[in-house]
Amino acid sequence: MNHLITISILVLSLSPSLALTSTNDSYLLDGSVGTQVIHVNAFRGMVSIRDSNVLSEWDGILDYKNALLAAKLFSKMACVLAKMDQEVFPSLDDIKKAIVKQASTHYPSTHGLTYTVLPSRVKNLAQYGTLIKDMCRAFPTYFAQQQKEGTALAIDPNSCFEVQLLSFLGLSICGEIPGL
Repeated sequence: MNHLITISILVLSLSPSLALTSTNDSYLLDGSVGTQVIHVNAFRGMVSIRDSNVLSEWDGILDYKNALLAAKLFSKMACVLAKMDQEVFPSLDDIKKAIVKQASTHYPSTHGLTYTVLPSRVKNLAQYGTLIKDMCRAFPTYFAQQQKEGTALAIDPNSCFEVQLLSFLGLSICGEIPGL
């Protein structure tokens, strides 16, 4: 009986400290037009985003372990996958710090990053993990390629979808989605 009481006391005393070391954090950020819900899983190296802005609704996943960006663009009825240039993207720690402080002045800006959608569809979403597979399941999915800074693009600016995470992660996904 004493052993059971000791274990109970130990569990109760450790519970608050375990809560402080959580690797899963969710953040609700209210914007002027919509709301972003950002979920950070440091253990898995993932950030998931749900932006319900009525003008540009999208879901996204930043997979830092595989250097992969996935965006489900509701107005385009498509998902887009792209390699993340981790030298340009803010680190997972930078995102967590910026969310907590809700101030982005100390973090590198990615405004101006442009991705062009490639015409071939992704055939096997499972190879990119369960989260991406589940997010993009009902949508045609395409790869996008990051354009080098300073290269002239022959893209209709009206074909671009602007993705914004906080104030320092701004991307343009451009090009015509085949079949739509």
